[in-house]
Amino acid sequence: MSDLSAFAITRRWPARDPGVIQLYSYPTPNGIKVSLMLEETGLPYEAHRVTLSDADVKSPEFLSLNPNNKIPAIIDPNGPDGAPIGLFESGAILIYLAEKAGKFIGTTAAERYRIIQWVMFQMGGVGPMFGQMGFFVKFAGAEVADPLPRNRYIAESRRLIGVIEGALAGRDWIAGDYSIADMAIGPWLRGLEYYGAKPLVGWDDFPRVQAYLARFLARPAVQRAIDIPAR
Repeated sequence: MSDLSAFAITRRWPARDPGVIQLYSYPTPNGIKVSLMLEETGLPYEAHRVTLSDADVKSPEFLSLNPNNKIPAIIDPNGPDGAPIGLFESGAILIYLAEKAGKFIGTTAAERYRIIQWVMFQMGGVGPMFGQMGFFVKFAGAEVADPLPRNRYIAESRRLIGVIEGALAGRDWIAGDYSIADMAIGPWLRGLEYYGAKPLVGWDDFPRVQAYLARFLARPAVQRAIDIPAR
């Protein structure tokens, strides 16, 4: 049996089966990305519900695994060097799991890097911009009288959707075959509905992105992942 006692997070969220991947998450776009990858690969895991409240993500136990106090994070008891490894940052986790499973990251070095570039596009662009737009449209930022920040994030989000629209010309998935790039981007596109932002970004102007999201949401693993861990 694997010994995860060195990871303080397991004292607050105990492992039922310490021999499988431990997922600490909540079903936000970033959380769904990793739940989805685990569902798609079939890697054995167990999910622990970590809410977005300070009591959870800023607890000493969670910070011991992710000092940036954001979900998701994982512990793999069977790490690459034969010892347990803890990881945070959803993009890094996607790449790690893809390499572990040998799936969804291409079959050549060139394919691998084309996929990773789109993961980085999501991490550096889509996630931060959509998230800030959501803050100014749906959450506390909506109370800010100055329209400049809201309009800036709406415009940048629209531009990024346009980039995706262009990349989808002649293909079903963002980097060729279905990959971790789609697992990174899809949950954030789905989140536009939650933010009530589709009309603001001109959703109807992006038919390829609309069809892309529909294909993504139709995958059985996606349907499972959007409620892992259960709210």
